[in-house]
Amino acid sequence: MHITASAVSLNVPDPRASADFAIRHLGFAEHMSADGFVALRRADAGFDLIYLRTGLSTFKPARIAGSAGEGLLVAFVVDDIDAEYARLRAEGAPIETPIETEEWGERYFQLTDPNGIVLQLVQWVSGPEAAGPEH
Repeated sequence: MHITASAVSLNVPDPRASADFAIRHLGFAEHMSADGFVALRRADAGFDLIYLRTGLSTFKPARIAGSAGEGLLVAFVVDDIDAEYARLRAEGAPIETPIETEEWGERYFQLTDPNGIVLQLVQWVSGPEAAGPEH
């Protein structure tokens, strides 16, 4: 198998509100959209971020067509967590969890978009991930 692209699709009541939030605060760009659907892209993200309006009849399988928010974190690893935290606070983004450092070396904070999707920004400060992709 050869994977040519990846995406995360999230069911939300208002796809435009979540998309606008990700564009404004996380630097995504709109790739395509239609009624009830917005696809975002950022070259360095590793996947497209797609928002689907909850209840679309085209969503399959129907048994999992509920809201994407419960128990979900969408995480992005960044180079400078402190700079991102300061930038997002200055922009007035709703910070859900202030910066914390886990014992395994993950330094992170969380913000919540208008539909309740929790977005987590992470910087590895110790452990194998902190050494970079070449190690």
